[in-house]
Amino acid sequence: MDLTLLGTGAPQGLPRPDCPCAACATAIGDAARAATALLIDGALLIDLTPGPAFAAARAGRSLAGVRQVLLSHPHDGPALEVPAGLPQPGRVADGRELALLDGHRVRAVAVDVPGTGYEVTGGDGERLLYLPPGAAPAGLGEARGGPGDGSAPQGGPGPYDLVLLDAVARPDALARLRASGAVDAATDVVAVHLDHTVPPGPELHRRLAALGARTAPDGTSLVVGEYHAVPDLPRRTLVLGGARSGKSVEAERRLLAFPEVLYVATGGTREGDEDWAQRVALHRERRPAGWRTAESCDLVPLLAEPATAPPLLVDCLALWLTHAMDEVGAWDDAAWEAGGRRALRERCDALVTAVRETRRRVVAVSNEVGSGVVPATPAGRRFRDELGRLNAAFGAECEQLLLVVAGQALALRG
Repeated sequence: MDLTLLGTGAPQGLPRPDCPCAACATAIGDAARAATALLIDGALLIDLTPGPAFAAARAGRSLAGVRQVLLSHPHDGPALEVPAGLPQPGRVADGRELALLDGHRVRAVAVDVPGTGYEVTGGDGERLLYLPPGAAPAGLGEARGGPGDGSAPQGGPGPYDLVLLDAVARPDALARLRASGAVDAATDVVAVHLDHTVPPGPELHRRLAALGARTAPDGTSLVVGEYHAVPDLPRRTLVLGGARSGKSVEAERRLLAFPEVLYVATGGTREGDEDWAQRVALHRERRPAGWRTAESCDLVPLLAEPATAPPLLVDCLALWLTHAMDEVGAWDDAAWEAGGRRALRERCDALVTAVRETRRRVVAVSNEVGSGVVPATPAGRRFRDELGRLNAAFGAECEQLLLVVAGQALALRG
């Protein structure tokens, strides 16, 4: 199948008219996007962008051969334009299948917002899934081709060749598809329905790459089933940042498209500290329901688990170091000199070795320290120095190193 992206934006397009936000202000050239619309083999049109005939012409295509126009969602953008000669747009009921004269089969897929997803199979068996704005598939079975209600994306064996969805707004949709087997490492995942909530500039592509997805400019043609290099997800990532910089949110964002994640909280519990309890509760509330939480500082055995284990999110190394320093008596000057220094170094070296040897995907968070403030006590300066050393050694073993400042992630490596 040959697919042309006549538009890749949200229903109102990008930039939005009269919107002064940063995303709209920088949405020029290839970053400007009309409402998402797909032209498949010149015969099937899914959704409509303003000026569809001109959009097709700019992409080197014509709408003259279109025999079916399908809509995926209630239209709240500019008035729909149906060029003369095109069939009137319609929808397929959830779970129903439509066979087109040119050999395509279209099956409606139920989604969790108003609208309909479409599974399209070409004459040679290549398959794609298209989901409407802000949607995730509903009623997915436990595995691809397993039991379901007939409306989930289960139209054939194996994963899709191509999936087009609102990956920025709904990374959990991608996680569901991965969990069901509908998406694997070879599936080309393309983000569409891009709105002005997307980060401007290169940050969009970096964020999508972390999800295993990509985007393309309006007018791009794709061959469904043709090999396309899937973004290479780093196996080890260290996210640094100051207090309330957004470092934990950035770390969590990098794993939102994975169906299972083990969140390792190294802070433990603090009896009688209501403020700490509220902070922990807020962290838990924003995590996906499918993530598991472990309160532990015993990281080495977790890092030693096989590559098939769920990704590991460690938050954070500063609290891990605090626990380690507690155990070796590093806060007391005499204990520090009498063996605490050596014991702490051994623990840090063991952790760094475990990171170097791990086969598991891991994202770790740590505080960036030493930006000009000198602690008033020897113990405070000791902690600052040791955390700086740990960050440097841990980061040296990571494919990707990020620094988060004012909610913005700066790539230091990877």
